[in-house]
Amino acid sequence: SSSSMVWWRIPEAAFLLYVCACVTLAYEDDIEIQYSDYYNEISDGETPAPTPSSTPCNSPDLTKWDKIFSMMENSQMRENMLLQYVDDIVKVEMGTLRGDLQRFIAEYERSCGAAVETAGRRMVLQLESHLRETLELLKLSDLTPTAGNFNHLEAQIQQLLSAEHTQTSRLAKLESSCLSSRSTGASKNGLHLQEVTPEEVALDEVLAAMQEVKAELDEELKSRQRRLPAGCEMALLFPMRSRRIYTAIIPDVPLALSAFTVCMWVKPTSVFNKTVLFSYGHRRNPSEIQLLLAQTSAVFTVGEEASQVEARSVVSPGQWIHLCGAWSSEQGLATLWVGGKKMASKPGMAKGHNLPEGGSLQLGQERNGCCPLSPTSGSGVAGFEGSFDPKLAFAGKMTGVNMWDTVLSEQEISQLAAQRGQGCQHRGSMVAWGVTEMVPHGGAQFIY
Repeated sequence: SSSSMVWWRIPEAAFLLYVCACVTLAYEDDIEIQYSDYYNEISDGETPAPTPSSTPCNSPDLTKWDKIFSMMENSQMRENMLLQYVDDIVKVEMGTLRGDLQRFIAEYERSCGAAVETAGRRMVLQLESHLRETLELLKLSDLTPTAGNFNHLEAQIQQLLSAEHTQTSRLAKLESSCLSSRSTGASKNGLHLQEVTPEEVALDEVLAAMQEVKAELDEELKSRQRRLPAGCEMALLFPMRSRRIYTAIIPDVPLALSAFTVCMWVKPTSVFNKTVLFSYGHRRNPSEIQLLLAQTSAVFTVGEEASQVEARSVVSPGQWIHLCGAWSSEQGLATLWVGGKKMASKPGMAKGHNLPEGGSLQLGQERNGCCPLSPTSGSGVAGFEGSFDPKLAFAGKMTGVNMWDTVLSEQEISQLAAQRGQGCQHRGSMVAWGVTEMVPHGGAQFIY
């Protein structure tokens, strides 16, 4: 019957009504359920009378329950729709966020790569500018550099090396920053991006070029220290100042001259008050010809040591320098050339004088005594033997020693003084470097 059906569905309806209370707040219908008390007790011996069944009726309460179940079905449908809508929103928004992240990372990579490429190009331009300046200075150094020019050149090279180290460090920091930022962004978002190879290739090329430049500059600095000037292939080494260390020159013809030019390349280890480079003398006058160093000055004398030509502040220890002394008896004009340039001249020096033959010619010392030749002297020069003064000895290197029986022109001396030229191929008529016999004594020796 309708009453028993109501009793059976009351608990379920109460629970469903509680669940749907939030959904049905707008629904204001009051549902009243009226029912009567029923007793199911059966007395002993009593047979309950059958209750006549009645036909189902269309009660208004059933319509309200139908509404409740309909509302519950609607709420379930709304919940499914809401979940579907939230899921669609999440998918769309996540896709949009993913695209934005990809565009951001791609744009950041491009800007980072462009920054690295720009920095690399700027460094290349700066290095090329420094290299051009250095090469210009190296070309100018074909003329024998003075101490100031060489120090300036060395400072330029050191400045270039310092700039190269600084730019390399800055480029490495920029590259490291870009790569770390890129890897961090990719790891956080779970994205795997391809590395931008053009920028990395450009960086590798720049770094390789800078390393080559550094290696070339290092080699240039080393070669400048060990290379011989003017295409010379050998040099005389005077390792220290000693009375026993010198080199005797034995010319093929006697030095009976009324004019001459003597030239040489020298690299002094140190300079003192008086250092003899080239000396010719005989028994009556041990100082017929002298080419000397006096501190930072070069000195040239003929006939008498009291009469001399001096070029000041032209000598620097440890640096190659080209010296030439020329003299003519007709006018007595003595001229001193340093680095291919006329630095000093003096007329009336030993005018009308002729150099006597039979003297001794040596490098790195002078004979200041006049004693008979001893059998064990081994000097190779007959008729003259003297003592050497260690305070006058030369220490350093010497090459390209030549002597002519004429006064060379300015152009010829300039060619001889070209450090990167082939002056050693222009040999003298009286003393020829690499041809005339030169005998080292003591610790003097030829080096190649």
